[in-house]
Parts: sequence; C-alpha cells; structure tokens
Amino acid sequence: MQQWKINIVVLWIGQFFVNAGMTMIIPFLSLYLKQDLGLTDTHKIGVWAGLIFAANFLTSFIFQPIWGKFADKYGRKMMLLRSGFGMAIVMVLMGFAQTPLQLLLLRLLNGTISGFNPAAISLAASATPKKSIGFAMGTLQSGQVAGTILGPFIGGLLADSVGYRPIFYITGALLFLASLFATFLIKENFNREEANKKPDISVIAGFIQLSKFKPLMALFTVTFLLQFAMMGPMPLMPLYVQELHGSTVNLAFWAGFVSSITGISNMVASPLLGKLSDRIGSNGILLVCLLGAAVMLIPQAFVSTVWQLIVFRFLLGMFMGGLLPSVNSLIRKFTPDGMESRAYSFNSSTLALGNMLGPIVAGALSGNIGIQGIFIVSGILLLFNVLWVWTTLYRKSRGSKTSSTT
Repeated sequence: MQQWKINIVVLWIGQFFVNAGMTMIIPFLSLYLKQDLGLTDTHKIGVWAGLIFAANFLTSFIFQPIWGKFADKYGRKMMLLRSGFGMAIVMVLMGFAQTPLQLLLLRLLNGTISGFNPAAISLAASATPKKSIGFAMGTLQSGQVAGTILGPFIGGLLADSVGYRPIFYITGALLFLASLFATFLIKENFNREEANKKPDISVIAGFIQLSKFKPLMALFTVTFLLQFAMMGPMPLMPLYVQELHGSTVNLAFWAGFVSSITGISNMVASPLLGKLSDRIGSNGILLVCLLGAAVMLIPQAFVSTVWQLIVFRFLLGMFMGGLLPSVNSLIRKFTPDGMESRAYSFNSSTLALGNMLGPIVAGALSGNIGIQGIFIVSGILLLFNVLWVWTTLYRKSRGSKTSSTT
C-alpha cells in the first residue's frame, strides 16, 4: 500500500476515536452528574450538563489556531501526537472526577489540547497526490462523522454494560492506541529547517495575512454556517418530532433516528463526492452541495409527517457530504505554502464556533420563530453564502496563491 494511503487509514481510525470520545458522553452525562457526582437538583443538572458539553468547543475554538501555528513550524505529525496522547490522558482523568467543576475543568483542558482533526487534515493534504486529494478529504470526513454519529450510540451501550466511569478509561485507552499507531505508521515529509527560515508571525498576524485571500474567508464561513445550521435545531428536534409524530410511543427512537440519519447519509456520501471532486473539480461540488443543503433545510419547516422530515434530513446529509471535503481541498489550493496547518486550524475554530453558537442562538430565537423559523433562517444564510462563494472562488483576478497580498 502506498504511504499516503496508509496515512489515510491510520488518520481515519484516529479521527473516529477522537470524535467518538467527544460525543460519547451525551447519552449519560446527566445521569453521570446525578449518580456519580452528587447533583440532585434537576435545574442544576441541566445547567452543568450544558456547560460541560460546550466547554470542549469553547477552548477548542480559542486554541486551534495556536496549535496550527506550531504545526507549520514544527510539523503536523508532532501536533497530531501531542493532541492524541494528551487527550488520551485527559479522558482517563475524567473518569476520576469527583465534582462537576472538576469535570468541567477537564473538558476545558481537553479542548485546549485538542487539534487532532486539523492536524490530520493538514497532514493528509500535504502528503496526498493532488489527483486524489478530494478522495482523501472525503474519507477523513467520513471518519469524523462516523465517530460523531456512533459515539453516543457506543456510549449508551457501554453505560448499560460497564457503568459510567469505565467509559472514560476505555475511550482514553483507544485514543492512546490510535496515537501509538500514528507514531509508527504515519510518515510526513516536513523540512523543519525550511520552516524555521520563514518569519515567525503571531496568530493574529497570520489570520490577517490569510484574510487577504478572499476565498479562504468564504470557505471558513461555509464551515461555520454548516455547523451552525446542523447543531442549532438539534436540542429542539425531539419536540419537533413529537409534534409531527403526534404520540409519545417510540418517541425516543424516532427522535434519535431523525437526528442520526443526516450523519449516516453524510458518512456514505463524503468519500464518493470527494472522489468525484477529483475528477470534475472541488469548486463545482462545493457550489452544488452548498445550494442543495440550503434548499433541503427550508422544506423541513413545512413537513407534516416524521417520514417527510427523515427524507429531507437524509438528502441534507448527502449534500453535506460534499461540503467539508471540498472546503478542505480548496483551503489547500488557496493557502500560501507553509501556512496550511494554520489555515486548517482557523477552519477548525470556525467549526467549533458553529457547534457552540448554533444551539445557543437557536434556543434564544426559538421562543419567537420556533424550530421552523430556525430551519428557514439557516437555509437563507446558506443561500447568501452561495453568493459569496460564487463571487470569490470564481473571480479570475482573486484567490490564487499567486495573487497579490497587498
């Protein structure tokens, strides 16, 4: 097997465990707070659960660009291993938490040392032949999505069989093994001497420099709005499903199915659309999928049955499957040499920001416009993003690496 393919396989496994580890606590977090950490008041449990879940995304949003700067200076593989082994240790420590505050601080620390996903994407982008970059990005995307989807499912199964605390130990051990595989199997062509010759600029200065490449700003916005549109309705989805279902019979099953169907179709479509983008170009795939995602969001506000909602959620996931792989391919295309890791880290920050702000903003707006309004607003925002992408990525005078940065 060619080395770049070995890299992709090992990185896929690592991304699966990283994303599964981040979402595995969803089914039992409230119960863990109540039964193991001593909380009894329902309101306090809800507040702590929300803070603990969001904490990881908050610090991840702040620190991703910092680790991206170090990756461009010291190598992507080093940052990959730093993140993998670090999160393995923190995950095990979560199993020893005795108070909600300790668990919150550990989740904040986990987000602080994270950076596995952008390092993996940057490493794959730099080591994969140009003709296969779309396939590589799509495959890695499927690993992220698979971990995100199956994480809560695996967490729920383990909680029933081994209890809550052992789940953290098991997850930490799997992260450690994945990082160990990466240590010995992944190879990176990185010239540290050449990297050290380049000027050492701050994170803010790096962002200002990258912001001069207009397509990158449009691509970062695609990532943010996509996560915002996906995560925003999620806390409200069970209530919407109950309204459509008209009964409480099997309500949990239908709510879970509706929430997961988008990720399943995304996981299936990502490698296929990534491979297609290698043949016809990432620009076209990005525009079609972005428009398709916007169009699939709006009808969800007008469905009358759960099955109609499932169909549109499935189609939404298919279009989403082509978005992040295309975004990652195009980021590599438009980013100046030597700043790839930094660009992917900023993109990962916008993803974390979308994950964090989506539920918060949607919850604040839902009292006035309902979940139906959230779907419509998200769709309209994506349509505006289509126009922005069109006017930046398709202007011949802008956006290439050879463009003037002045």
